[in-house]
Amino acid sequence: MGLWSFVKGAGKSLFGGGDEGASADTLNKEVADLGIDTSSLDIKVDGEKVTVKGGENLSAEDREKVILAVGNVEGVAEVEADLEGEPTFHTVEKGDTLWAIAEKTMGNGAHYKKIFEANKPMLKDPDLIYPGQKLRIPS
Repeated sequence: MGLWSFVKGAGKSLFGGGDEGASADTLNKEVADLGIDTSSLDIKVDGEKVTVKGGENLSAEDREKVILAVGNVEGVAEVEADLEGEPTFHTVEKGDTLWAIAEKTMGNGAHYKKIFEANKPMLKDPDLIYPGQKLRIPS
């Protein structure tokens, strides 16, 4: 199992701004809303840590998207999951753009469209990223 860290206070708010923490049901819905089949996933929440098991029927890309979908939620600090290989993720820093991230990670800013496509449907606009957000970097 791999363990990925996330910025606990930087993610998408699913709870209406209250003190309510992430729940397995809420995170399952977040993943399902992305069009990913959650029937084989077992998502568990223990405080700020989320564990994802199962998903053998999912592609490597969808498994990575599941990690990012649950990790980029406000209140989640860690995600533990099984993955084949080591995915490349990038944490957005203040002032980052997809162009700058593509230059830094892929050697050419013009590849920003590949990063945008690799993070759909979580990203709906290439200009709407935020500090602390983790993004998939395609190989």
